[in-house]
Amino acid sequence: MNQSIKQLAHYLPLMVLLLLGTASELLAQNFTVSGYMRAADTGEELLYANVYVPGSETGVTTNLYGFYSITLPQGKYTLEYSYIGYQKESIDIDLSQNIEQNIELKSLSQELDVVIVTGEREDVNVTSTEMSAVKLDMKEAKFIPVLLGEQDVIKTMQLMPGVSASSEGGSGFFVRGGDADQNLILLDEAPVYNASHLLGFFSVFNSDALKDVKLYKGGIPAEYGGRASSVMDIRMKNGNSKKWGATGGIGLISSRLTLEGPLVKDKGSIMISGRRTYADLLLKAVTSQFDNTSLYFYDLNLKANYQITKNDRIYLSGYFGRDVFGIENAGIDWGNTTGTLRWNHTFSSKLFSNTSFIYSDFDYGFGVESDGLDIELSAGIFDYNLKQDYNWYLNPKNTIKFGWQGIYHRFKPTTFLLDGESAGVDTELQEQYALEGGVYVANEQKVNKKISLNYGLRLSGIGNIGSYTEKEYNAEDEIISSTTHGKGEFYNSFLGLEPRVNATYLLNDASSIKASYNRIYQYLHLLSNSNSGTPTDLWIPSSKLVKPQIADQVAFGYFRNFKDNMYEFSVEGYYKNLQNQVDYEDGAEAFLNPDIEAELVFGKGRAYGAEFFLRKNKGKLTGWISYTLSKSERQFDEISGGKWFSARQDRTHDVSVVATYQITPRVNIAGSWVFYNGDAVTFPSGKYYVDGALVNLYTDRNSSRMPNYHRMDIGITAVLKDNAKRYSDINLSAYNLYNRKNAYTIDFSENAETGETEATRTALFGIVPSITWNFRF
Repeated sequence: MNQSIKQLAHYLPLMVLLLLGTASELLAQNFTVSGYMRAADTGEELLYANVYVPGSETGVTTNLYGFYSITLPQGKYTLEYSYIGYQKESIDIDLSQNIEQNIELKSLSQELDVVIVTGEREDVNVTSTEMSAVKLDMKEAKFIPVLLGEQDVIKTMQLMPGVSASSEGGSGFFVRGGDADQNLILLDEAPVYNASHLLGFFSVFNSDALKDVKLYKGGIPAEYGGRASSVMDIRMKNGNSKKWGATGGIGLISSRLTLEGPLVKDKGSIMISGRRTYADLLLKAVTSQFDNTSLYFYDLNLKANYQITKNDRIYLSGYFGRDVFGIENAGIDWGNTTGTLRWNHTFSSKLFSNTSFIYSDFDYGFGVESDGLDIELSAGIFDYNLKQDYNWYLNPKNTIKFGWQGIYHRFKPTTFLLDGESAGVDTELQEQYALEGGVYVANEQKVNKKISLNYGLRLSGIGNIGSYTEKEYNAEDEIISSTTHGKGEFYNSFLGLEPRVNATYLLNDASSIKASYNRIYQYLHLLSNSNSGTPTDLWIPSSKLVKPQIADQVAFGYFRNFKDNMYEFSVEGYYKNLQNQVDYEDGAEAFLNPDIEAELVFGKGRAYGAEFFLRKNKGKLTGWISYTLSKSERQFDEISGGKWFSARQDRTHDVSVVATYQITPRVNIAGSWVFYNGDAVTFPSGKYYVDGALVNLYTDRNSSRMPNYHRMDIGITAVLKDNAKRYSDINLSAYNLYNRKNAYTIDFSENAETGETEATRTALFGIVPSITWNFRF
């Protein structure tokens, strides 16, 4: 605690900048234009849209709810409003008093060339303080081919520099050498603890229900906290407030349908979106051998909003998804449930508020019925979260954000139930409870024409809550003492100060250099021996033994646009230092272990690299090339003799090439090619026998490599109908076009005839064709 106070005093000079340079602005005769930017055809708020005063350096962007506020000296101005995929709108104002100005932008042509980035300030990548951030256009993601033709925002993100897939065809991902549990994934502000369907081959996000996706790899704003590597902020559509309509698609293994429309025109709307796979239904229709088989997942997204008064709007959103896999008398299932209730309130033209109450629940398990025995295994985690955020538009040069958050965590550990005529066992590990919180303040400041800053400070912390029996262990993992804490009793607490700084220096109108630094504390830890969630995985809170993970990241970048912003180029270098990393010790007993903390080891990590990105934004041919050169390592005293070793996700080279070509106004072809070095793995280095049984001998952790991975995907989209009332297209695609047999696993076994150890390579996918019909009416 004392250390945190000392750190706070150390960073106070940084926050003093919040008050510098504002006195003259406050005394001047200024007035404010504020309002919301929405889409004219649907009424959807436009996030991160631009408001700009041509011929000046003055401009702002809308917040996460489409609200903007810009303060100017008294006078006459032209304001220019713009957003990706929408027509620019300009209005003339005579600013002699505060003005409320709501704007609706018309969409560009619904033809396939909407992937051309038009209508946004085309130099925003150069001029903004943001770096290490990727904003995904949902229309653009529609055309990029993926496994089985199912549009997937996470798999599209995996094609960006610094982001890599966790496995072949999987929706898990690593960011800048961090672990998978170090990614904070938010759906309408609710954390999603497992974003995978079908053992990782699909993500839980139905793209038809989504409005905006943004990933922060570094330079993470102060309003976010809790994960060491990245934040993926996903926002659902509000629903069309102008008219009722439906969109959907029918594919080879899944179908989806979205209905949306006004509750009261221009006052509120509702959106319902569902998706289900039907592989099990097709198999049952083909043969009776699968009559007792269940293999499917489903998603349901719901959202409604209503404007109560001129200054107040409420939103209610939810997600419900589940996977079910069963054969005969055995089955496994897992799923997420989230809910978000939000209240937007405008106190004045300069002060905007959002209050959110958030619920998140994730559970998974399996069951078996055999010979009179019932076996069940389950685990999970759920949260209650109260969050308050404010945007204060102080003046054209300073926009201040501040707020707080409190999260109540309940950790549901592995529960094992064995019930039958001759046996009865009920094993349940201790539940754990914790209260996590944070308070933050940040300022986005335009110092002068060349220098812009975004700086802030977040104070975060966690406290454990009883009832719980806390244990201490010796070097042999034996219990040496225990302390029982009563229900509701607080014990163990951690506080952490998290400074965040982004800086931009404009070299000229087309180029800039940027730098960022952020520190983040992570108080939750995922203990896993697998790439996808299983009942042996556990989320645990920080404790007396398991200290919070701490990540410090610095990044520097050069950004340049060419040919009137037709091309954009960037190169970023980063270094990430990781403290208090958590892993299982070699030979750990993780299953149903009440002393799981005794099986853990603690160490440190580092990740560094360079990311190159070249993108073409205009013309019939658009797309990008990304290349990442990186290294990710870990060090634990108890593993590999204390030597540094490669993290599993360490990939020296990672390349993605993505292209979309408009053949005709109704026909579009898109393709992608990826290459990366194989994951670091631990292969046997020798063998010996015990009572005639073969035992493999392993030495250093992750000292071997899987083979290099590469793959090409291609897809073609043809518009069948496009008018004011109906739209439909058909998409044909091929995953792994040249049928590369990439290694998914490599297993070692002894040849029964020769006695030699042989490696068996398993490839998961060859070429996978798919067809999808999409419609809108």
